[in-house]
Amino acid sequence: MRGRRLVLLLVLVWGLAACGKAPLHQQQAFVFGTRVEVLIAGLPEAVARPATAAVLREFDRLHRSYHAWQPSELSVLNQSIATGRQQAVTSEMAALIGEAQRLASASEGLFDPGIGRLIGLWGFQSDDLPAALPDAGALAAWRAVRPGIADLQVEGTEISSRQREVALDFGGYLKGVALDRAASILKAQGVDNALINIGGNVLALGSKNGQRWRVGIQHPRQPGPLATLELDDGEAVGTSGDYQRYFEVDGRRYCHLLDPRSGRPVMHTQALTVLVTARLAAGTLSDVASKPLFITGGDWPRLARQLQVEHVLRVDADGRVQVSRALHTRLEYAGGQPKSLEVIP
Repeated sequence: MRGRRLVLLLVLVWGLAACGKAPLHQQQAFVFGTRVEVLIAGLPEAVARPATAAVLREFDRLHRSYHAWQPSELSVLNQSIATGRQQAVTSEMAALIGEAQRLASASEGLFDPGIGRLIGLWGFQSDDLPAALPDAGALAAWRAVRPGIADLQVEGTEISSRQREVALDFGGYLKGVALDRAASILKAQGVDNALINIGGNVLALGSKNGQRWRVGIQHPRQPGPLATLELDDGEAVGTSGDYQRYFEVDGRRYCHLLDPRSGRPVMHTQALTVLVTARLAAGTLSDVASKPLFITGGDWPRLARQLQVEHVLRVDADGRVQVSRALHTRLEYAGGQPKSLEVIP
């Protein structure tokens, strides 16, 4: 199995859904290449269903507009960049690129949606993952140029690039954006209590009929959760793991999380989870922050402070668990506290 497990397991008391005094509306779809789920608590179906439908329509629009590997507004921009042409884009896309550039800079370039060509070299753009390593010469050529989102120039809604080798892929960014959009849509529809799950990236609104929403953090090498966590209103959780998308060659695992500095998959981390407390664009930050912290490895505490993320859990390549003190106090470990646990002040 090539890591098809979800990063986060939702821990739900489904019996509440059958309770007339505490309704729980749940609807699923397949968007962004993964399962998405919206749960709304405490409202009748007549209110919850159209609100959920509005969220799923927005997810579908974002997916179609910003798909890097199928015909879309984003693929048109990538074609223009490749031919050295300036391209007019929507104000929404210009804003997304500008925000991605800011986040890339804050992460010291370890989060970089401009490495689409590198993703293509490794074959991680496809549902059918490769069974062989990419051409060494092609990788060396990419590293020699090292194109990235910082090479893009944004002038209003006009986009150009200093490097034709830049190709945008919002795969590590758009799910977080979608979480924030979903929260705004639900609030506009009068929904105060909901849980939005996009392939394991989760954002909580309010509570589940008076109880906090609870999620589980997937163990990277065993079935079931490593720990569970209760979320407050407006909090978001994101996880990056080497078990989601990977292939093996000669018994070695190559995951989809690529280090832009080396051009190769990260080997030193199995999983990294962040909890982002309630703030503007919490969903976006939760999706983005887990990537550079996964990639940077043992230096994650310094980079987490730079990204203003206090709640972090990391499982290294040997299965040792590191957790920030702020997150440690909120976790309930499955099967008891891990023996290898290190709490980072």
